[in-house]
Amino acid sequence: MKLRVSLPQSTMSNKDCFSSKEGDLIKTSGHCALQMNDKMLELAASRFSILGEPYRLRILQVLKRGPMTVGLPVQSLDGNQSNVSKHLQLLYGAGIVDRKREGMRIVYSLRDPSVFGLCQMVHRNEIKKRQDRLKAAEKAR
Repeated sequence: MKLRVSLPQSTMSNKDCFSSKEGDLIKTSGHCALQMNDKMLELAASRFSILGEPYRLRILQVLKRGPMTVGLPVQSLDGNQSNVSKHLQLLYGAGIVDRKREGMRIVYSLRDPSVFGLCQMVHRNEIKKRQDRLKAAEKAR
């Protein structure tokens, strides 16, 4: 089974269309369309599952400030260390967060900031939906 995602031409040029083991980018009516294979769909679903917890997104927002130990997210989010550490471990396992030991401390940092692009895309989409609903309600009056 393949999922098809259309990417605007402004995002990719025709020469950017390619085939790989992960999926194919094929040209369709001025766009490159991504068709992901089953393995890539599973990886995407796994990533979305990890990101489906709002508290993890809050932790990532704190990590956006720069590398830090677990103490700052705990303090910023008024959480407890064991809970924040558990979430950081899951984010690390998913490749979204990096960590390195500095003496007795473990310092966490963002490895994959593309998460924020996904969040912005969802946010813009929700704003557009609300605007469309308001316009429809105004027309209905």
